[in-house]
This record gives sequence, structure tokens and C-alpha cells, in this order.
Amino acid sequence: MSDLKSPSENDNILSAPVHRRSFFKFIGVSAVGLALTGESCKISQVNGTSTLGDGDFSILNYAYALEQMEAAFYTKVTENFYAGASELEKDFLTDIRNDEIAHREWFREVLFLKKLHKLEFDFSSVNFNDRMSVLQTAKTMEDTGVSAYNGAGKLLKFRPFLKQAGKIVSVEARHAATLRDLISFGDFAGDDVINSQGLDQAKTPQEVLSATSKYFKTKVDGSHLRTS
Repeated sequence: MSDLKSPSENDNILSAPVHRRSFFKFIGVSAVGLALTGESCKISQVNGTSTLGDGDFSILNYAYALEQMEAAFYTKVTENFYAGASELEKDFLTDIRNDEIAHREWFREVLFLKKLHKLEFDFSSVNFNDRMSVLQTAKTMEDTGVSAYNGAGKLLKFRPFLKQAGKIVSVEARHAATLRDLISFGDFAGDDVINSQGLDQAKTPQEVLSATSKYFKTKVDGSHLRTS
């Protein structure tokens, strides 16, 4: 398990200390984003709302917003663990935090000059001193994250982006399974998220942003994202 400090958002992604099981075990940092520097990306932030345009960069910024949310949540969780947290739970949650920070930082680097501003979040609905409040929120975020990547994958046109998204969603699914087992052992692939064909959920950006809106102090408007 990890005893490393969490890399901050300002750390260089190439030198930041990241847990051995984290995202960078599966991918290397690349400059694939530079291949689309000429693509239109109508992103703006006005009056506390970040509006996403269309194109692959906007889809990546949608994912970047979710990764910022998850990284901020787990950072808060691990700053002061809930009462009675076991060492195993602390290790798992720290590992997940480091993975989410790694995901966030990959998007931040690849998006370069076309990334969203740093977002602000509202976790007032979570009791961070209560085990079930924290774990249920974490489970919901991870299940939602998996469905978000599954739903957004078809919207990406540039193959290297799709490949990286596929690697991220597999890690998010591992997180979801771990958290489900912490809450109720054996629920790692519950029928509330896996259908009769053995497939996980896929949700549109609009569905995901609506489901997570209570956590965003800076609102994210994805109404103009491509739908096919």
C-alpha cells in the first residue's frame, strides 16, 4: 500500500510521486493532444459556469471536470479519515486518491492551453466523519465515473484519446468494485450497475453532469457537447 504524499496540481506530471499501482503504471504521458491544436474548442467560464463546446477537446474537458471532482473529494477524505477507519480502508482510499490525481494531471497536461479552469466543489452533503456517508458517496462517484466514460467513448473521434479513456475507465471500475466490497462484501458487480448481458452502464454527459451537479460549486454546462 502507499505511503507516498499526494502530488499537488502544480507538480510536474513527469516527476510527481505517484503510487505504484496508479494510472501511470498503465500509460505514459504523451503529447497526443498537440495533434489537435487546431481543433475548435469553445470553452468559456462566465459567472461561475464553465461551458463546454464541441469536438474532442470538449469531451476531454468533460472528463477532466469529473476527475477534478474525484481528486478533490478523495483529497478531503484522506486529509482527515472518518472515525473508525481501518488501516486497510485508509490504504485503499489513499491509493484511489493517488489514481484520481494521476488521471486529473494527465488531462491537465494533454489539454494544455485548451483546458477548463480549475473548478471549485461543494461537498457539504457529505459527512466526512461518517464511514457510510463517505463510502456511499465514493461508490456513487466511481459508478458514475465508469458510466460516464462508457457513454462518452463513442463521442471521441481521435483514436489515441479513445485508447487512453479505455485505460482510465478500467481503473475507475476497479475503484468501484473495491468500494462496493468495503460497503457490502460480494457486491463488486451488483446488478444495479451490470445488466443481464454482463455489461456496465453507459450514461450521456447530460445525465452524468445532472447526477453530479450538487458537488460542483463551479457549474459545468455540457449542453453543447456532441451526442454522436
